[in-house]
Amino acid sequence: MSFADNIILLSDSAKATHWWQYPPGTQYVYSYFESDGSDREGWEDVVFFGLQYFLKRYLTGQVITKEKIEQAGKIYAQHFGNGIHENPGRFFKEGWEYILDTHGGHLPIKIKALPEGQVVPTNTVLMTVVNTDPRCYWLTSFVESLLTQVWYSITMCTVSRMMKLCIQRGHEETGCEKLPMAVPNFQLHDIGFQSASSVESAALNALSHLVNFTGSDSPIANILASEFYGATEATGYAKPSVIPSTIITWGPEGELEAMRNILDHHGSVSCSSDSFDTMTTCQKYWGEALRDKIIDRCHLEEAIAKQAEIGQLYVRLERCDPDEIVGVLKILLEKFPEMVFSTGTGHKVLPPYVRVWVAEGGDYKSIPPVLQRLKEEGIATVNLRFGRGSSQLKADRDTFKLNFKCSEVVGSEAREVGTAKKGKLTLQKADSIDLDSSSGYPANSLGDNTGFLHFSKDGKYVTIASGRGNPEKDLLVDVFENGQLLKEYTFSEIRQRAEVPNGKWCVNPPEYYKKG
Repeated sequence: MSFADNIILLSDSAKATHWWQYPPGTQYVYSYFESDGSDREGWEDVVFFGLQYFLKRYLTGQVITKEKIEQAGKIYAQHFGNGIHENPGRFFKEGWEYILDTHGGHLPIKIKALPEGQVVPTNTVLMTVVNTDPRCYWLTSFVESLLTQVWYSITMCTVSRMMKLCIQRGHEETGCEKLPMAVPNFQLHDIGFQSASSVESAALNALSHLVNFTGSDSPIANILASEFYGATEATGYAKPSVIPSTIITWGPEGELEAMRNILDHHGSVSCSSDSFDTMTTCQKYWGEALRDKIIDRCHLEEAIAKQAEIGQLYVRLERCDPDEIVGVLKILLEKFPEMVFSTGTGHKVLPPYVRVWVAEGGDYKSIPPVLQRLKEEGIATVNLRFGRGSSQLKADRDTFKLNFKCSEVVGSEAREVGTAKKGKLTLQKADSIDLDSSSGYPANSLGDNTGFLHFSKDGKYVTIASGRGNPEKDLLVDVFENGQLLKEYTFSEIRQRAEVPNGKWCVNPPEYYKKG
C-alpha cells in the first residue's frame, strides 16, 4: 500500500497528536482558510481553485480501513520513538478505529468553500472545516495539513490570471483587443513540467494555469481535468517544439538544414532560433533562405476553407530579453512585408504564418517590460507568445499568505478563539447586508475589523464572524460532508467564473483572415 493512499499518514506529526491537546470535553473544532494578503504589490485578489482535486483524490468515500490503521500504527510508533525504542502511545488508534466502526471509514467532517474559479479579494474567508461527530473533534485540525496544500493550485492559478490581465492590457494598448486572433488565452504557454518538484505538482501547476490559458506542454493536466473536473475534451494544447538541444546536434554549419528539415515535417511548429547567432538565423535563414517555404507551407486559402490550422512558424527565443525580442520582430516585419498591417493604434502585426515565442522567463517581472517596449516600438503584442517555466514557479504559500486558523471550539459551551475572525463565518457581498440598527448589523461596525464585520479592501465583500451572517446569502457552498462530495464543478464553468473582464474563450483564428 502506498503512503499516498493512506490518509492517516497525510499530515504532520503535530496534527497527529492533537487528539490529546484540546481541553477536556471538547466536541467540535471549527477552522477557516484564507489569504492574509500578498507579498507582491498590487496583487489583491486570489482565484479559489484546486480543492475538488484534493477532496476526490484523498477524502471521498471510505478512506479508513483496518489495513491502513495497522500500517499507520507501525509507522507512527517508529516515528515517535527514539531510534532504539518505539513509542506507540502517541498514535490515536482508538480514534481511527471509531471512524471505521461508526462511520464505515468515511471522515465525519463538513467543508464549506467558495465555488471553484471564484475571484475574491484577499483577507476574505475561502473555506471552513468542522467535524460532524463530537468524538472526532481532533479530525478538523488533522485534515488541515492536507487541505492547506490547496495553496499551490490557488497560487499558481492566481499568478497565471495576473499574467493574463497583463497581456490583455498590452493588447489594448497596442490596438489588438478587437482582433479575433488576439485572445490572451493563447498568449502564455506552460512549460513547467521539468521544473516542478513532483509529477503531482507538475500536473496541478499545469491545470491551474489552464484555468486561464489553453497552452501547456503537460498532457497529464488533461487527465486531471477529465478525472477530477469532468472535462470531456482536452483542456491544454501544444504544438511541436524544437529546442536548442536538437538544433545544436546539427552544428553551426548544419543549422539551416536542421530548420529546413523541421519545416518539411511539421505544420505549426516552434523552432529554437538562438542556438548559435540569433540575428543571423532570423535574417539569413528564416528571412531569406527559407522565406518562400515559410509562406508556401501556410496553406492559408485551404485553411480558411476547411476552418483548419494554418502552418505557423513560431521563431523560438529562450530568453525574455526586450532588446533581442524587438530586434527579431523588426527583422521579421522587414523580411515578411506581405500581409503586414497596422492596428488602430498604429502598431504593426506580422502575417499569420510567422510569430515569435519566448520559451522561458515569462513571469510577472519580465513580461510587463517587454509589452511596454513593444508599445513604444510600434509593434503589436499579438505577435508574441510567452512561455511559462521555472520562473513562474517561484512562489510559495506566503505569496498569498494562505493559512488555516481555528476560530471556535465547542465543549459544554461555544468559545470563540483566535485574534482575527472569530466564531462561525459566512462570506457575503457587502451590498447584501443592511447596515442599520434594526438589521442586526450596527452601523458603527462598518469597517471595524476587530468586530464581527470584516470588509475586504475594495469594500465589495464582507466576512461576517460570530455566527451573525445570513446563511441564505453565504457565498460559501457545502462541498463535502461525511465522506461525500456534495458539489462538483466542471472545468468549463471554472474557466468562465475565473475569466478576466472582456475575456474571450471561444475564437476561430481563420475567421480573421477572411475579413482581411
